[in-house]
Amino acid sequence: MEKDVIYDIETVEETGNHLFPVFMKLEKLSVLVVGGGYVALEKLTAILHNAPQCKVTVIGITVQQGILDLVSAYPELEIMERSYHVGDASNYDVVFIAVNDPEASKEIREDARSFGKLVNVADKPELCDFYLGSIVQKGSLKIAISTNGKSPTVAKRLKETLNEALPNELEEVLNNMQKIRNSLNGNFEYKVKKLNSITKVLVEKEASAKDQNWRKIATYSLIAFGLMLIGHFIFSYVPFRAIGDESVKFYRTLDANFPLMVLAGFVAQLVDGALGMGYGVTSTTILLSSGVNLASISGSIHTAEMFASGASGYSHYKFGNVNKKLFKILLIPGIIGAVLGAVLLSKFGDTHAAYLKPIMAVYTMFLGVRIFINAFKSQKTTKKFKRYGLLAGVGGFLDSFGGGGWGPIVTTTLITKGRHPKYVIGSVSLTEFFVTLASAFTFFTMLGVTHWQVIVALIIGGFLAAPIAAKLAGRLPRKTSFILLGVLVMIWSLRILIKIF
Repeated sequence: MEKDVIYDIETVEETGNHLFPVFMKLEKLSVLVVGGGYVALEKLTAILHNAPQCKVTVIGITVQQGILDLVSAYPELEIMERSYHVGDASNYDVVFIAVNDPEASKEIREDARSFGKLVNVADKPELCDFYLGSIVQKGSLKIAISTNGKSPTVAKRLKETLNEALPNELEEVLNNMQKIRNSLNGNFEYKVKKLNSITKVLVEKEASAKDQNWRKIATYSLIAFGLMLIGHFIFSYVPFRAIGDESVKFYRTLDANFPLMVLAGFVAQLVDGALGMGYGVTSTTILLSSGVNLASISGSIHTAEMFASGASGYSHYKFGNVNKKLFKILLIPGIIGAVLGAVLLSKFGDTHAAYLKPIMAVYTMFLGVRIFINAFKSQKTTKKFKRYGLLAGVGGFLDSFGGGGWGPIVTTTLITKGRHPKYVIGSVSLTEFFVTLASAFTFFTMLGVTHWQVIVALIIGGFLAAPIAAKLAGRLPRKTSFILLGVLVMIWSLRILIKIF
């Protein structure tokens, strides 16, 4: 497919547009370009782009390097570094004059016209026999636009509009139409009617699109009216004051740390959405400082994270970011590790809370330090990594047992081992949904829904942070992202350790 080219139309003062549009076969003609500067280069580029095999001669006292560079690509191009001689135009069919001297341009034009040659003079429309227009090209389809010289800018904008509106598949359409045309039998009138009936669908689609716009307007109007009726019913019959009083009473029954839990969900989603990892680690460190027991923390995190990881995994799959082979390798070990971690934490988390809390704080501190150090390391490709199952199992276990670690451990390890970040993040995100689903199901089976307030708080915080995180995603540099995540995790972990000891 050839690239689109823009050629401005020289200014001309006329009423209406009486120009006769013609597509010339320049490759069957000989062309002379007089001049060797930038204007001559513009004219020459236009000629060679549309007719690469055209025989073109350039005559100029000084020829710029841009014109000389074209010789290697166009064998029919000839350069003469000299002044124009009277009678030079007699050997050519079409003459383009592009010299920075009005008097010399006029003399050369009169000499060329004395031999009956067609002449185009740059910036002198009154001396031109023809003009160049803005060109839209899609394969074999070529459209020339003329504003009669009144506004080259409008011609340029129309060119851009048509270029966007016309599909790139037009070349295929034209080839198919040529085959249909060659296969038709009958007289000229029959062929015209047949081809018109085939191409009528192009107009009908446009009309259909207009009808669809009116249908959308009617549909939206109907929906708006329906919402007005529903709103009137709600505001007329629903006792909002009583609902408000009951809501206040309900809020007072919530855990004293409920706002802190909401903050944990907000910050965790903000970090995870912006940095691509850290939901479990961030929410765990904040919830530990609020006094929530370990089993409730891990179960709550995985329940709330199911919503985020499900949407994230589906989006990555839809946009082709998932490596199916990598996903299958990670899936089963990750689920087994998550279930095992959930079972152990459910059985021993409460009875050994005094021992597990500092261990988990040290664990999250280790993750924070590791992420912080990775910010200052360049990512280098290492030997091929093979222990995917072990990595997924450990990641799933620590994610359940510690309330976080799947993203930092699995994603970071695979990227540092040379895997493509796009497919690592997509595959790990999709796998994470099934890992968190298995973990949450295990916690529900063994503990029930005793930690519903933590789940609700995390979901509320996550919904509040989601729009902000979406805007931040991918905008932070890698180094800045890792430093922020590492410092945040280390601060919360250090706070827990100080509180314990």
